[in-house]
Amino acid sequence: MIKQVEEAGVDGLELNFSCPHGMPEKGMGSVQGQDPTIAGEITRWAKEVATVPVMVKLTPNVTDIVEIGKACEEAGADAISAINTVSAFIGVDLDRLEPLPSVGGTSAFGGYSGPAIKPIGLRCIAQLAKGTSLPLSGLGGIARWRDAAEYILVGASTVQVGTAVMFQGYEIVEKMKKGLSAYMDEKGFESVARMRGYILPKITAHEELNFGYKVVAAIDQALCSKCGLCYTACMDGGWQAIEMESRQLYPRVVGEKCDGCSLCLHICPVEGCITLVPA
Repeated sequence: MIKQVEEAGVDGLELNFSCPHGMPEKGMGSVQGQDPTIAGEITRWAKEVATVPVMVKLTPNVTDIVEIGKACEEAGADAISAINTVSAFIGVDLDRLEPLPSVGGTSAFGGYSGPAIKPIGLRCIAQLAKGTSLPLSGLGGIARWRDAAEYILVGASTVQVGTAVMFQGYEIVEKMKKGLSAYMDEKGFESVARMRGYILPKITAHEELNFGYKVVAAIDQALCSKCGLCYTACMDGGWQAIEMESRQLYPRVVGEKCDGCSLCLHICPVEGCITLVPA
């Protein structure tokens, strides 16, 4: 197969060790990417024949993606791409009592893509950047130039876009290129290579974080709509650090109670209304 596609004029190969749709039942796809021995063996087979670069696309549905990445690196892979879709079950039709999407009343587990999986993709690329020496192609939830910039900053040399193109068309690529270029100029990055992995040294183990660092929430009354969402969230799911006597009055942060958890910031519907400031 490699010889056939090379004759067709490809510039490189991407080995699919990650597809969750139907292939695992046949011993292919994500099953290959969940076993380092199998992943390494197939990579080695491909490298014995290929005359163009071989990149391996990995699944996030593993305990340790670095273990799989190292096996592929040792087998001669030229690069790694990550991630493919996250294993998921989309839901249940409560009226018909059928799984979704319903295929004649039945369904199966499948792969979840789109913006929601970006944090998982960023984590996997950062881990692979720290754990292997191969070039990385980042994908998973990239829809804007900012997403692409994040992937590059945690270690990706290139990025790939799938779901966003399905929704918005290829024209988003030019917008992403322009946005990324402007950002690089603003931050003084002369090339993607200089930008690649820039923040990796700042990603550390939990126990190495500065536990003396403290921030508290601050509410800008000029932007506040008095909706009360921050008050409810903090009272029921936070530290009871926001007081609000009525919907006619602005909520107020009690600094000594605030733990800086940022729950109020994320629940606030007005951008910039709530910020975290050093205690």
